[in-house]
Order: sequence, then C-alpha cells, then structure tokens
Amino acid sequence: MSVQRVVALVLPPQSTFELACAAEVFGVRRPGLPARYSFQVCAERPGAVPTLAGYDMAVGAGLPALEAADTVVIPGWHRRDDPAPPAVIDAIRRAHRRGARIVAICSGTFLLAATGLLDHRRATTHWRLAAELAGRFPDVQVEPDTLYIDLGDLATSAGTAAGIDLCLHLARADHGAAYAAHIARHMVMPPHREGGQLQYSTAPPAPTADRRPESLAPLLDWAAERLDEPLTLDDLAARAGVSPRTLARRFAGQLGVSPGRWLLQQRVTAARALLEETDLPVETIAVRVGLSSATNLRRRFHSLVHTTPAAYRRSFGGHDGSHDGGLSSRPSPVRGGARRPRPPA
Repeated sequence: MSVQRVVALVLPPQSTFELACAAEVFGVRRPGLPARYSFQVCAERPGAVPTLAGYDMAVGAGLPALEAADTVVIPGWHRRDDPAPPAVIDAIRRAHRRGARIVAICSGTFLLAATGLLDHRRATTHWRLAAELAGRFPDVQVEPDTLYIDLGDLATSAGTAAGIDLCLHLARADHGAAYAAHIARHMVMPPHREGGQLQYSTAPPAPTADRRPESLAPLLDWAAERLDEPLTLDDLAARAGVSPRTLARRFAGQLGVSPGRWLLQQRVTAARALLEETDLPVETIAVRVGLSSATNLRRRFHSLVHTTPAAYRRSFGGHDGSHDGGLSSRPSPVRGGARRPRPPA
C-alpha cells in the first residue's frame, strides 16, 4: 500500500496544538503499526515561523510542497482580520484542483472559506467563532454544533481537540477502524467522541425538566458489553433507573443522538472491527453485534458506512471475501462530492 503524503501549511503566528493534532496522527511512527503516511510542514516563506506559544519553529519547505500532497492540513489561522495571502490561496486552490484533500482545523476554516471552495457547502469551526464565520462567508453553510465535517475533498473541524477527532476519522476512512483505534490507544484517547461541540460551550443550557447531571458513561459501558443482546430503549432506561423519555433527553443533551442511533453506531463499529480482524462469515458477525441477520447487517452497514460489508472487508480486512455471501460491489466514495475515490468512512 502506497504512503499518503500529508503536508501541513503553517501560518504565523502558528497554534502549536492544532499543528500537533495532525502531526500526532499522521507524522508519528508507532510500534506495530505500518507507516501509512508521510508528514511534512511548509510555510509561505520558509524559515522561522513564530508560534502562539512564544517560540519560533524552523520550517524548511515552502508552498511548492503542496504540489505533491495527497492531503493538505491548515492547522488554524489566527490573523483572520488580515487579507488572506494571495500566494497561499492560489496554492490551496491548485492542490484541490489536482485532487488533494484539504483539511482545516479550528480557525483554519476561515482560510479555507477565503478560497471559495466552501461556498454552498457545509463547514464547522470552533463554537466561539461560528457566528463570525457565518457573517464573513454567508455562502458557507456553517454548522456550529458539529465536531467535524468530512465532505470527501474538504474537511473541517471544531476547536482544538476536535482536530484530533477529525484526523482520527480521516485515518479511519483511509485505513480502517482498527488502524485508527491503534493510533488512539497510543494517544490514550477514544477513537471517536460522541455528540456535538456545544456541550463544551459557555452558553447556559436551555431549561429542561431533567436537571440531574449523571454521566451516561456507566450505561454506555454496560450496553457496549452486551451488543449481542436485543437491547431496547426500555432496557437501557431500566438499567439507568429513569423513564425512556428522560433517557432520550440525556442522550440528546450529552451525546447529540438518540439511544437507538447510538446503539446502532456501536453495533456497526463492532462489525467493522470483526470484518477487519477476522474471517467470520457476515451472518455470524451480524449475530455477534446484535443485528440478527446478514441482510439486516448489510442494510444498516450501508446506511452508516456507505458501502457493503464485503467491499469494506476487501478494503481493510486483507481477506478474499469468500465468507461474504458472494457480494462483489466496490466501495462507494464518501458522501459530499469527493473529487477522488477514497476508501469508505
């Protein structure tokens, strides 16, 4: 498998954390994990680039580095009141035209929006900056309560740690759930966070009848260990000791999804891991993850991953598909108008 070239475009003063999000996922070699990415940093003007942390970083590459990138990362842009450098805008547009994926982390979405590539398309940024982004770029469809958005050719994330969420998501889309989970374990963090970013904002919460702050974590752990069982909303509510309506409110408030949606996501995620790591038939996997039949698994899998179990196994499992019931469809590109085919998300 060829190594994908990731180039981070830094702009003074550069945020060290946003850059580190990309570097940790795409640039660090880890024991037992094959190198799937090469990582490079470039700037409009090579040399010393000041950072928000009070020190300069030495950057040896200039904008020509973007001409060979498979993925271009914009790890923040903190001079939003200044005009975007024309040479930088032109370099990003050229990279996109030839098929590179453009990834903006946090305030980097402002620079990506300045290229015009986000016009009439969905994007996110830090919740504190969402209104400013929408005001400056009215043609961009800003979603303030989203951790990240992947459109295939373009991707944007909310603030700081959501940059890690996005980079792990892209690694998962490129090389499978097991690969991304391995990186996440080394980083001592979950491979996927639930919910939106407004749960972290300082805005006061809307009044609700349920004010108890109990975390859902114990219930989620309990349910995740019983995916093979026919769990229902009533089962989850009984375990939590609340009414189904109260539980649904808590899921919406803490995770941003319904209990049923969360449970389906866990079952499909478990199915992805089994497709990658075992030769089990699809029928057996369906039973193990609580989706009852191969037909139901295929339907649910396609609704979330936008490809079939057989195609996913061929892409990420290293098996010949002989246990997949003879399915032969190819992986579908990620929704959102991808400019080049990529493995399923």
